[in-house]
Amino acid sequence: MTTIRTRVVVIGTGFSGIGMGIKLKEAGHHDFVILEKADDIGGTWRDNTYPGCACDVPSHLYSFSFEPNTEWSKMWSGQPEILAYLRGVVDKHGLREHIRFGRTCAGGRWDPENSVWHIDTVEGDTVVAQFVVSGVGALHIPNVPALDGVETFDGPAFHSAQWDHSVDLTGKRVAVIGTGASAVQFVPQIVDRVAELQLYQRTPAWVTPRKNFEIPSAARAAFRRLPGVRRLFRDGVYLFAETLAFGLNGRPYLMKPIENAAKKNIAKSIDDPALREKLTPDYRIGCKRILGSDTYYPALNREHTQVITDGIEKVTPRGIVARDGIEREVDVIVYATGFHVTDGFESVNIAGLDGTQLVPHWQENGIRTHLGITAAGYPNAFFLLGPNTGLGHNSVVFMIEQQISYVIEAIGLVDSASARAIMVRDDAQARFDTEIHRKLSRGVWSTGGCTSWYLDASGVNRTIWPGGTWQYWLRTRSVDPADYEFLGVRRDTPTDLAEVSA
Repeated sequence: MTTIRTRVVVIGTGFSGIGMGIKLKEAGHHDFVILEKADDIGGTWRDNTYPGCACDVPSHLYSFSFEPNTEWSKMWSGQPEILAYLRGVVDKHGLREHIRFGRTCAGGRWDPENSVWHIDTVEGDTVVAQFVVSGVGALHIPNVPALDGVETFDGPAFHSAQWDHSVDLTGKRVAVIGTGASAVQFVPQIVDRVAELQLYQRTPAWVTPRKNFEIPSAARAAFRRLPGVRRLFRDGVYLFAETLAFGLNGRPYLMKPIENAAKKNIAKSIDDPALREKLTPDYRIGCKRILGSDTYYPALNREHTQVITDGIEKVTPRGIVARDGIEREVDVIVYATGFHVTDGFESVNIAGLDGTQLVPHWQENGIRTHLGITAAGYPNAFFLLGPNTGLGHNSVVFMIEQQISYVIEAIGLVDSASARAIMVRDDAQARFDTEIHRKLSRGVWSTGGCTSWYLDASGVNRTIWPGGTWQYWLRTRSVDPADYEFLGVRRDTPTDLAEVSA
């Protein structure tokens, strides 16, 4: 057991944690550590290695604006290329010396006497820091359904985010449970190898036609030699994606052309009218995340593929029994059932100013923050890609960058005020919460007729930002001191963290 003393502790090495580390260094804050539970960086792009894993946001937009990559090979790059990009960024900026690998955050507590956080790890270490920044992200805890009898299954079973590459699917009967973004990507990759594919679908997704194309070498050369061309291309991709926000936020008629394109994608790919009906959603497009693929529906239009929509009754040693009473034998089960999103903050279950633990507080009272970045009662604690800052239409990296800038400014305000801590006021948080849920009530996520992973157990949307990303930029481009109170204001030199007892 060791005690690590630092000024800022960052949790996670995905886009959020990496970007935070870079900008801390650029702002002159070199006294920080980043906790990473694994033995390598990358977050979701380290963990998800299933066949066909790729980003559904164009690569030139799904990357740091301050660290462009001119060599993306495809419009929508695959997982290996994205992970290589992140590793390169970490090495270029010398972040590895700040990372403590194999450290899993287990929560912590605020020390009001010394105005510091004590952050604990599962491995038994404690980090004492003035500021804590959560970069855990939303897609890091696999959601495996508690199916009756699952422990009796004789064959391999794994989640898509924990793909077992030692299992050869060739000639096997494979059951895929779930039809979200991961399944849309890996089902076409495995369909030609398996003897039989059973796809268990609870709710169909809207899948628009999308052909991933290689970025020509001439274009990559232009991006290298002419930075203005690369910026113009990125800006064009951003603006095109941003137009979707108008339709998602209370203007469903603007989404009709996209919905029609998705229906045509089904009609041209699926021969069987009954299967077409199964695969056609009965909710508005955008209510769940819109997916894109030219290969998903053709993979289901195969003689050895079944789409089962009756629901799962139980798992047996030999297979799966659906609610139609039929036992279908399978050799391998793959869960494509997504992640714990609204309940994925367990690792940052911190106890705040009055000792109240964050996770139980949110479970009892609902998740409430200010701008998705700060929470009342939790001084010097910041969330990157926190509640209600996810997107259904654009790049979350854009959102992360705005939040990082906001956190850097907030730390600077603490210093300029000769304070020890900054904490959002209850009234500022309440205004934001009221405003955002009023806007969400008009959006397709509330009116579109579906239930999605955007919603918490009470059916409240705690995930999506209702509006354009440019609106979020306007709200976060500067910290309003009136929204905050400063704790421990004094004119002498702040306490040396080395003198704070663990």
